[in-house]
Amino acid sequence: MVMSYIKRWRWALLIAAVLAAGLAFAFWPEAALVDTGKVTRGPMTVGVTDDGVTRAEEYYNVSAPVTGYLQRIELEAGDRVARGTLITRMTGVPSAPLDARSERELRSALASALANEQSARSTLTQARSDLARAEKLAERGFLSQSDLEQARTRVATGAATVQQTRGEVSRIRSLLAPPDGSRSTQPVPVRAPVSGSVMSVINESEGVIAQGTPLVTLGDPRRIEAVVDLLSREAARVEPGDKVLITQWGGNEAISGHVTRVEPFGRLKISALGIEEQRVNVIVGFDAAEADKIARLGHGYQIDATIVLWHKDDALRVPIGALFRGTEGKWHVFVANGSRAEEREVELGHVNDEFGEVLRGLAAGDTVVLNPGSSLSDGARIEARD
Repeated sequence: MVMSYIKRWRWALLIAAVLAAGLAFAFWPEAALVDTGKVTRGPMTVGVTDDGVTRAEEYYNVSAPVTGYLQRIELEAGDRVARGTLITRMTGVPSAPLDARSERELRSALASALANEQSARSTLTQARSDLARAEKLAERGFLSQSDLEQARTRVATGAATVQQTRGEVSRIRSLLAPPDGSRSTQPVPVRAPVSGSVMSVINESEGVIAQGTPLVTLGDPRRIEAVVDLLSREAARVEPGDKVLITQWGGNEAISGHVTRVEPFGRLKISALGIEEQRVNVIVGFDAAEADKIARLGHGYQIDATIVLWHKDDALRVPIGALFRGTEGKWHVFVANGSRAEEREVELGHVNDEFGEVLRGLAAGDTVVLNPGSSLSDGARIEARD
């Protein structure tokens, strides 16, 4: 009976089986294509990286000692100078020619001053005559002592007035005198305060300058240090003696150095995004073994500096891209267990831009999924991309 039933419906059953197989194949979950990485052992470093600039350990800005006429500075950047070397000379400011209006005003003032001088001379002559008569009357007893003193005072006052008006006439005549282009006969020399190299010539051309105007910068380019400005919360983690790796300085190999000083004050700096930041200068000294590389640097060169806060030569490392936070806030990874993804909780130590230090949960050689998507779950089928 059963056999006859199967024979009667064998084609229908066969078609139904084929349809069921096709549906199962169509809806069977495909393996997710993933990128994978390895858990390895190797050196791992944690540090603070920021840009900085080099500078001479000691440099001097030479300024104009007086206001005057500066002679052209013939020195050029890179020239060596000894202590006391003549940099330039300064002389007095030359007289300026008068314009027509100023000349008319001065000639009018001169005429007035001459009239005042003539009037003062006449007054002085009269006062002296009065004093002579007063002295004769006083000798004969016809004039009191106080009147005699008043006559003498008028003579002294008249003499002072004549002297004052004469000085005013001389002053105006000197202003009216045509300029001869002469300057002070005693030039003031400007000399190098220390031995070193000319790092920059700030004011090269001759001309009139004010006292305190910067002229040149002197320093020793062989004694170079670096200044790295860090955020204050990062600078608080740095201590003198920490190792520093200088990169992006122009060479292929990093230059090693060490922190010599962390300045004890911060300053406000506005970032390129307009954010207010408190920055602290960290001073970096170079190791003596790097003398050949340092010789290629100068004052004001841009660098990148990584201050090493922690280092281990044989750390168990997992790529940072494999890490994600689980629902409980702890670190998790997906381990490639054959063709399945196994979600595993891990405990981390130090973390840098490339790796996380594994303390528990993984072993060297484990394959982990990099940058897992939100759709990936524990036990899901995976396939590594080529």
